[in-house]
Amino acid sequence: MQTRSPFKLAVFAVATTALLLTTGCGGRGGKTRDTAYIARDVDTLYLAAKDRLDRGRVKEAAALFDEVERQHPYSPWARRAQLMSAFSYYAARDYIKAIQAAQRFLSIHPGNKDAPYAYYLIAISQYEQISDVTRDQKATAQALASMNELMRRYPNTRYAADARLKLDLINDHLAGKEMTIGRAYQREGKWLAASLRFRTVVDKYQTTSHTPEALFRLTESYLSLGLPDEARKAAAVLGRNYPGDEWYQRAFALMQKYAPDSSAA
Repeated sequence: MQTRSPFKLAVFAVATTALLLTTGCGGRGGKTRDTAYIARDVDTLYLAAKDRLDRGRVKEAAALFDEVERQHPYSPWARRAQLMSAFSYYAARDYIKAIQAAQRFLSIHPGNKDAPYAYYLIAISQYEQISDVTRDQKATAQALASMNELMRRYPNTRYAADARLKLDLINDHLAGKEMTIGRAYQREGKWLAASLRFRTVVDKYQTTSHTPEALFRLTESYLSLGLPDEARKAAAVLGRNYPGDEWYQRAFALMQKYAPDSSAA
């Protein structure tokens, strides 16, 4: 969905470099031509995977890191390879496999020092699958949950700091989805169903850019339902919080036209 930010790339660069620097020892086997199964010593496999990653051949790198774990599951290299496999899949934009690899790492090494990085890989892989608000927002909800989990577990890490920056966009997308459905209900004359969607935006996503319009749409919906007092309350909240906003001007005009005995101010 998004262009990868310089901060995010820097975070990954630091984290992956740290992982790779811890594996600079060992023998140097010859370069392999492909990633088909060939029994190889762990040093040769890991260095071949690192070579592919360094050259940007991320899908091959992921397959070779997987081979490290498969062929040498009890080696210390296997733990590193699990996380590097997750990163390689992320770099290849194969988000499902990236998430699976990171989750596998956490299930086996929940207390590892690199666990924050694994949580971040899961969250950012979900975040980058956020789609237009007209489409299903399952990935958005998952990203929100994962970002919150990351911040809860590791609040003082650089990964949590980046997660905080992304929460506004995530909430904005979820609010946007509610608005899209609410407007559709309005067009169909389903005023009660519409009002419930707009109420969700006001109650759950009040800090997003959609709140002024949601309050206006609530005013519209309540007037259409024959609830002028509720419409007045929605318009009043809009006026108190967004007095100079175009949506308030429209709500005020609407109240003056259809419920002149109720003040929207």
